[in-house]
Amino acid sequence: MRIAITSTGSNLDSMIDERFGRCRFFIIINPESKEYEAVENIYAGDAHGAGVQVAQFIVDKGVSALITGNVGPNALRVLKESGIEVYAASSVSVKEAFENYIKGKLTKISNPTTPSRHN
Repeated sequence: MRIAITSTGSNLDSMIDERFGRCRFFIIINPESKEYEAVENIYAGDAHGAGVQVAQFIVDKGVSALITGNVGPNALRVLKESGIEVYAASSVSVKEAFENYIKGKLTKISNPTTPSRHN
């Protein structure tokens, strides 16, 4: 099991980035070992369709849960179809978001929180 958290920086003390497709980094954590890796979002600057590309990137990383602030309909569809659960967090550090996930304090996102920007 691996958890991805959208982040403004490359460590656990960084704040959660509330943008899914345009976040700067993903912090991918193994909850059992507490080891993590920071992965730069190479799609953040794409003109269109970043959310779907990033969703597929997350799927390919073998993640089972995602913590973010907002996610659009197309990206959410890709994540859900791949069995990835999406949770909401905002205004906290990556470490705090992870701890809240472990404690079961985060709300699951079942509907898009932002409109599609790719029509």
